[in-house]
Amino acid sequence: MNIGMIGMAAALGLSASGSALGTGTASLAAVGGWKKRYANGKPAPFLLVAFSGAPLTQTIYGFLLMNFISTAAAAGKDELMLLAAGIFGGLAIGLSAWMQGKAAAAASDALAETDKGTANYFIVIGIVETVALFTLVFLLLLLQ
Repeated sequence: MNIGMIGMAAALGLSASGSALGTGTASLAAVGGWKKRYANGKPAPFLLVAFSGAPLTQTIYGFLLMNFISTAAAAGKDELMLLAAGIFGGLAIGLSAWMQGKAAAAASDALAETDKGTANYFIVIGIVETVALFTLVFLLLLLQ
């Protein structure tokens, strides 16, 4: 058995778990923001859907990391390195998704209340996503 293959499952599973937590958190806030707007007789901003979906990209990063690990395994790279890359990479990407969802939740609440700051909110959400991108790129370099 190649224990490095567990790293593949960890990369995708942990990343997707973070995306699930992040999208769930952001979606709850979006629904609350819409409720707040409806209760005040105002139209609900559809843009809150974008905030809710932002953490989904980390699942794609986890899938890419899984493929990088598979390629490294086929090239005969060290099994423990592959396992560690999957576990710690998946964890970092997943945590990025979860925290991005929390930032998106705050953005949903703020936009629903003020109708202002959209660009600032997307910048903050993008900054949190950068952690996942850096993790993916640095692990790609390690696995080559």
